[in-house]
Amino acid sequence: MSVSIIVGAQWGDEGKGKLVDLLTKEADIVARYQGGANAGHTLVIDGKKYVLHLIPSGILHPKAHCVIGNGVVIDPVALMEEIKMLEESGVSITGRLFISHRAHLIMPYHKLLDAARERENAAKEGGKAIGTTGRGIGPAYIDKASRSGIRIVDLLDRKRFAEKVRAKIAEVNNVLHKLYDYEQLDAEKIADEYCQFDTLIDPYITDTTLFLHEAIQSGKRILLEGAQGALLDVDHGTYPFVTSSNPTSGGACTGLGVPPTAISRIIGVVKAYSTRVGNGPFPTELENATGEDLRRIGHEFGATTGRPRRCGWLDAFALRYSVMVNGISEIALTKMDVLDSFDELKICTGYMLDGKALKGIPADAVTLERVEPVYETVKGWKSSLEGIRRYEDLPANAKAYIARIEELCGARVTIVSTSPSRDDTIIR
Repeated sequence: MSVSIIVGAQWGDEGKGKLVDLLTKEADIVARYQGGANAGHTLVIDGKKYVLHLIPSGILHPKAHCVIGNGVVIDPVALMEEIKMLEESGVSITGRLFISHRAHLIMPYHKLLDAARERENAAKEGGKAIGTTGRGIGPAYIDKASRSGIRIVDLLDRKRFAEKVRAKIAEVNNVLHKLYDYEQLDAEKIADEYCQFDTLIDPYITDTTLFLHEAIQSGKRILLEGAQGALLDVDHGTYPFVTSSNPTSGGACTGLGVPPTAISRIIGVVKAYSTRVGNGPFPTELENATGEDLRRIGHEFGATTGRPRRCGWLDAFALRYSVMVNGISEIALTKMDVLDSFDELKICTGYMLDGKALKGIPADAVTLERVEPVYETVKGWKSSLEGIRRYEDLPANAKAYIARIEELCGARVTIVSTSPSRDDTIIR
């Protein structure tokens, strides 16, 4: 049995796409278990850049089959654009992509509600927007939790589907008009558009839970990938500045219908420093020239929105929490090359609050905003790592930095990425 979970161990944008692409060489199936088109996985292959939002990164390997699980919320427009982009790039999709019939659909009103609520939160006195992408992800998960969502399986019965759309839009129109002064949505037009979408995706729809169970039973090698990162988990992250699903490893089981007993390996993807998109606590954030240097050198701009990412030193205290929550035994360390030019680096080893050292991460965002990071300083390596593919060829200070990360977080670094290129990766 070989079922591995690839989980982002920070606030997302750790480089999961490259790792999944790398490990797909030895995998038969790659399955996405949560999130929506608000996340972007960027890969550079033979000098060509690919940005994927819904389809698993493994699609770029011709022999791999890819699954979009029931835990993902699907925007039809984003999905069809992604399929078109891949096909125009010469990537074969037919017979290789499988989409769960239990997955929920993002409807046009979800995007409107998302944008309207963000504006309302930002406009309140003392208020603060969550920092969502406005892609309708949160409202779609709200409908899912309230049992009023629309799933792909609903498209099978056109009459019943149209009735559900009419009922939902009648409810939503009332909210949009009264609270946000939006124009009324046309239920018939939306129902017709989604029925047309059904004809386009019909070849990909399947019972993915059964598909994965049969694959496990037959000994297939499977990779499970999430979106965002563990510190944005709706249960275990910096609530309420989190995503609306569970990027942590446990989300892989519910988001795909795979039992915990099938999991054999959990790899945490960790950026060699820290970044965060959107609002919320970020203890090691550098709002100075060093932070700007990290952003510039690391090209830290969102793959989905283009928003500049907030940058800071590696937070090993938060990383240790993530290792604990996810059961991470191995770490893939990415973007080490971004730190090539720094004379010295800092690692956060703990938090202080009102003069006292904390044992764990505060559960509420207000308290977490008040903590003071405790740093230790290490020497930089002041040389280029790009192109290095053997661990023994790394500079001594780079190896010391890796060793210290292992000591602080309690997991071994088994993979090191030394550039965005697929080939510039060290396997220990």
